[in-house]
Amino acid sequence: MAVFDHKLFLKTLSTEPGVYRMYDGESQVIYVGKAKNLKKRVSSYFRSNITDSKTRVLVSNIQHIDVTLTNTETEALILESNLIKKYQPRYNILLRDDKSYPYIFLSAHKHPRLAFHRGGRKAKGDYFGPYPSSAAVSDSLRLMQKIFPVRQCEDAYYRARSRPCLQHQLKRCSAPCVGIVSDEEYQDQVTMVKQFLSGRSQDVIASLIGKMEKASLSLQFEEAAKFRDQIALLRQMQEQQSVSGNFPEMDVIGFGQLHGLCAIHVLAIRDHKVLGTRTYFPKVPKDATANEIVESFIGQYYLSTQGSGRIAADIVLPFEIEEQQALIDALSEVAKRKVAIRANVRGERLQYLNLANKNAHNALTVKQSAQEAISVRYALLKEALGLSEIGRMECFDISHTMGENTIASCVVFDGNGPNNKEYRRYNVEGITPGDDYAAMSFALKKRYGKVTETEKIPDVIFIDGGKGQLGRAEEFFESWTQDKMPLLVGVAKGTSRKPGLETLLIDGGRKTVNLESDSPALHLIQHIRDESHRFAIAGHRNKRQKQRTQSLLEEITGVGQKRRQALLKFLGGMQGVMAANVQQLKQVPGISPEMAEKIFNHLHDKA
Repeated sequence: MAVFDHKLFLKTLSTEPGVYRMYDGESQVIYVGKAKNLKKRVSSYFRSNITDSKTRVLVSNIQHIDVTLTNTETEALILESNLIKKYQPRYNILLRDDKSYPYIFLSAHKHPRLAFHRGGRKAKGDYFGPYPSSAAVSDSLRLMQKIFPVRQCEDAYYRARSRPCLQHQLKRCSAPCVGIVSDEEYQDQVTMVKQFLSGRSQDVIASLIGKMEKASLSLQFEEAAKFRDQIALLRQMQEQQSVSGNFPEMDVIGFGQLHGLCAIHVLAIRDHKVLGTRTYFPKVPKDATANEIVESFIGQYYLSTQGSGRIAADIVLPFEIEEQQALIDALSEVAKRKVAIRANVRGERLQYLNLANKNAHNALTVKQSAQEAISVRYALLKEALGLSEIGRMECFDISHTMGENTIASCVVFDGNGPNNKEYRRYNVEGITPGDDYAAMSFALKKRYGKVTETEKIPDVIFIDGGKGQLGRAEEFFESWTQDKMPLLVGVAKGTSRKPGLETLLIDGGRKTVNLESDSPALHLIQHIRDESHRFAIAGHRNKRQKQRTQSLLEEITGVGQKRRQALLKFLGGMQGVMAANVQQLKQVPGISPEMAEKIFNHLHDKA
């Protein structure tokens, strides 16, 4: 392997701001950094007197460096955060947050819909958030249903209505679907929803007071009473939730470290109330300082593409950080308003900081305890199986109904327990229906047929089944060419199939291991086995449901693939098609009046 010539590289390196990416011998990005002066910063890695072991190991793995110039240090900060999110380099401090954040979505519809949203923001409309948890979104949506009668139903359900639904009778929707409320009145409510979700509830109350007075002067007392009730609900909500008092918008960052683990607790305050909290456990390289961890977290949390919508006006840190002013400039530029970062706070801010720090330390204690429990289980399992090390385990299961819609699942456990990102499902094809042995062979070939990375090869593979299933697995590995060979273990259920009576089959069933029912090692095996079973069944049910809904339309003569797609797309899925009447079916492109009647009659004869 060629040695990276840093002297030659540094000769031509620019002194402008920018981002650098370091690669190893396999062209994998191992570190991303930013600099006000690229040449000065990158040169610092190649000094002869480096004492930091992390930096020495990083430099020893560098085979190539790429740089991207930026106009300002702020641009470099933003680009660095997005590249770290993209590449997840192993020597960077990583904010491990695999789930996307929940939002409240207000659609750009003639009669906008309020809804819970998670994932990509492709649909047109307004997104409010992100919220710290799905529970916070659900609470907000329930609250708004009581105050603002804006619809929260699916578009397909909305289109299919011919009379008001129960939500209108409960005064939680103004029924725009059937024209009970005028477009102008509905839009007024939507405008107030936007103000409320933007933290301007006082503006909403002022607007409602004006509307109430105007209605009273016009002798429209019923209308005035409606506005009065809305005002009362809003004020009641403010009284119940005015927890923080003085600060309308603030994020408080708590920090804790314990035995190599690190936790960051974010306490979010919006509209003078605690909106929610969330704890993060960044992946931290050895020897990383508290300053580096918090600084990297701030950049990734607020400056990534998905995070720019969550920047609070006031951010409280547990201590000052080196890049504080640069981060203030970057956050202010992205948020398009002034953002303050504070440390060494007093009064109410200090009370919240103490609370956030306390939660961070508590989360670490809980996680440490959980990890110790997992470590004990792994240690006992290693002893039971006679292995010196177990870093990665995988388990397979097969699910089908009378041989139909066969799904094979593979779940992965590492030293921290389930590794959901590595889970896989396989649609089993080309076998005799109901042949579980052939399905197992299919799954193993899919999983390991082209594997080349040693770290992706498990130390132990559990097969949920008896000698037959285990035999198929051993047949597959007879032609295995990799240096690392996983241990194959069959998990056979007892005669009564009760948990705790499992027998472990090794070496084709010639060797058996029986663990005590209260053994932590057996509990770990049961966990991975149950997880593979759950994952396989969920996939099988999804496939079966999808097939059933599609087959209803496939049974109708004259409804081909294009018409099926048009129906599902126009009416919002099979649920919308089932709910549609003949008039609504006629509106679908490519569906004639005669075909609409034919589809309606067929579906409702079958229902």
